[in-house]
Amino acid sequence: MATVELSFSALPVHVRTARLIVTAVARRSGVAEPLLDEVRLAVGEACSRAVEAHRRHCPDEPVRLELSGADRRFEVTVSDTVPGDDATGGLPTPPDAAEFEYGLGEGTAELGLAVIAGLADDVEIAATPKGVQIRMSWPAEAEATI
Repeated sequence: MATVELSFSALPVHVRTARLIVTAVARRSGVAEPLLDEVRLAVGEACSRAVEAHRRHCPDEPVRLELSGADRRFEVTVSDTVPGDDATGGLPTPPDAAEFEYGLGEGTAELGLAVIAGLADDVEIAATPKGVQIRMSWPAEAEATI
């Protein structure tokens, strides 16, 4: 599958559109129907977190998504341009999917990351001076049709 890139204004209304697009691409990439709700929900949480961080720190900068597939995996990366220390409480790399002690100080952000970790098959969170990236992936049964 070729990489699909999407960027949108940091407005909550655009999160729904991003979820719809990602779900459609996941379906076309071979993600099993029962997993599509998990993809939609996890991407919605990651996009909502990025939108909120942007609205607080850089409302004119777009949120970015990258969708790709390789080796029978469908991968979504949600990126913001809020430095890790400035993002909603900061986001250190999670030590383990079973541990949700991110030290965020805000229950909503911590809960959102816990939801993402519970829904995605594989999750990596990277907080850098350039922004925060949440990479999620799921198995894709069939070969990509895109």
